[in-house]
Amino acid sequence: MLVRFVFPDESGEKRRPAVVLSTEDYHRSRQEVVIAAITSNVERLLAGDHRIVGWQEAGLLFPSVATGVLRTIKQSLIERRLGSLAPVDLQAIRTGLAQALGL
Repeated sequence: MLVRFVFPDESGEKRRPAVVLSTEDYHRSRQEVVIAAITSNVERLLAGDHRIVGWQEAGLLFPSVATGVLRTIKQSLIERRLGSLAPVDLQAIRTGLAQALGL
């Protein structure tokens, strides 16, 4: 997804790709979506990060990393769908986040 990230101090916003992590049940009962930020900085991997293997198929312009940076945003901040992650990438993201969060 391409989403509008509002800066923590609310001084502005930036369009960024993100992975939707929350379920359809969650979306039906809330006006929010849980996402993980995506970055094109593939040189550094931190806890909870995953280098996306199928980045082109996911609609990304550059090699990218799904980060361990999680946010809850309003559904209205989603601008459009970019593509879909391959099941292997989505599972690796879930596994990395579960380890980082101690789940």
